[in-house]
Amino acid sequence: MTVPNDSFTFNSTFAPYTSKNGATASVCPDWPPVPMTTIIPSIYSIICILGIIANLLAICVLAHTSASRRTVANTFMLNLCVSDLLFLLSLPLWAVYYSRGYSWPFGQVACKISGSLHNLNLYASIFFITCMSMDRYLALVHPLRSQSVRDLKRAKLMCVLVWVLALACTAPTMAVRDTHYIEALDVEACVISYPDHTWYRTLAWMKVLVGFLLPMIIISCCYCAIGRHFLAGSGLASLRKASNSCKSSASQDSCSKPERPPTPCVNPSSSGGRPKEGRGLERVLWTVAAVVLAFFLCWFPFHCVTFIDILKSDGWLDSCWAHWAVHNLTPLTLCLGFSNSAINPVLYCFIGNHFRGRLAALSKGLCVRLKAREEDHNQKRGSFSTRLSSFSRKLSDLKDLAIVDASAHA
Repeated sequence: MTVPNDSFTFNSTFAPYTSKNGATASVCPDWPPVPMTTIIPSIYSIICILGIIANLLAICVLAHTSASRRTVANTFMLNLCVSDLLFLLSLPLWAVYYSRGYSWPFGQVACKISGSLHNLNLYASIFFITCMSMDRYLALVHPLRSQSVRDLKRAKLMCVLVWVLALACTAPTMAVRDTHYIEALDVEACVISYPDHTWYRTLAWMKVLVGFLLPMIIISCCYCAIGRHFLAGSGLASLRKASNSCKSSASQDSCSKPERPPTPCVNPSSSGGRPKEGRGLERVLWTVAAVVLAFFLCWFPFHCVTFIDILKSDGWLDSCWAHWAVHNLTPLTLCLGFSNSAINPVLYCFIGNHFRGRLAALSKGLCVRLKAREEDHNQKRGSFSTRLSSFSRKLSDLKDLAIVDASAHA
């Protein structure tokens, strides 16, 4: 099999760079390679453990939210956590893959599914974050006019569309993902085998544009509008109006957003008055900065390296630093991108007081149920012991009666 120069690329399962004859290329002998087989498995293990715990807790809390308190943002957050969790469950396979020196022992089906989960999460998580950003823009900048638009039915329909779009973006990569024997390393690697350079260039640009730049532009525009709205001083007035409307409105969607740092329904006459509003405004701006920075810092390095790879494959770059960056920094920058799956539940849920309160209540309820079950078990065990003791006494009485009766007959 003749392998094109770009037939194998670093995506989530990075086999070493492969030349046209299938041999591992050593284009920059003076640039030392990064020891992937030790660094990557360790980073993946940490991300996997922390991310699974955080997302499971977030899913438990969001799934156990009462129907009256379910919101549009909760719906997006729940789907985001599910997307992150599905991907994190595949990370142990990639950790084993790296630790075995790019040898994939799990078969072709697992290779396709695990690689698809990575791409699915790459698109789905960014799309859901974009939806949440747009929802926050509507809730904070247009809290009254958006009440009729921001309902749970539309949010669920939007989630379905996001999943369909993410699957559509993932399907081409899944088609070209496969296991392939690399003779130079004597391993069966899980790689992306592009039919030609057009496939590679199209999917790479789609990843950069659809999976990063366009969502980043939308997110930035939403939060810039939110920042201008509050810094202009109209935010507090809107919150006061929304507070008054919430008292008479039957819709609770815009009145209670546990995971949204400041809610449109604020009571300006409550204790503290202006200072409390100031603290809420400061919390909004800090959370906005955290959302944008986390998204940008986690994924920007990976897409930069992807862009360098596009330029290199088109002949615009042909230097040792470009080769070294693509084949050594891509796995490391992907680790940073993967960490966003562990950061998301912390960023969107655990910094909220309402979320922490629901988590504490859920934990307390679980402890109460466990304690009640243990007491019931102890009670049943005590009742069984009592019955057993009573039965033993009856046996003893019968035995004594039998001895007395035998003595009388003797």
